[in-house]
Amino acid sequence: MSSVLSFLHESRDGVTIRLRVQPRSSRSGFAGVFEDSIRLKIHAPPVEGAANEACQRFLADFFSLPMKSVQLLSGASARTKIFLLRGLTVDEAATRLSAAL
Repeated sequence: MSSVLSFLHESRDGVTIRLRVQPRSSRSGFAGVFEDSIRLKIHAPPVEGAANEACQRFLADFFSLPMKSVQLLSGASARTKIFLLRGLTVDEAATRLSAAL
């Protein structure tokens, strides 16, 4: 779990997670680690925000959060993105991620 903690950071509103997004994948899901980020494969293409919305939806489903609790903080047009997960602690997020990676 300690390796997962390096991708998660506690903020006053919840937890931030750093992702490296791979759009146009055959299926969506976590795919290990890429440098300093967790790799997330997304089926949606990187067109008109579709991949960002798919990331938001995937994270909301994965962490059992409402869509409004998942916010893109940075990386709207980049592959490396930081999302805020409101209402989640670092320990809760790390436990769920450890089981998926």
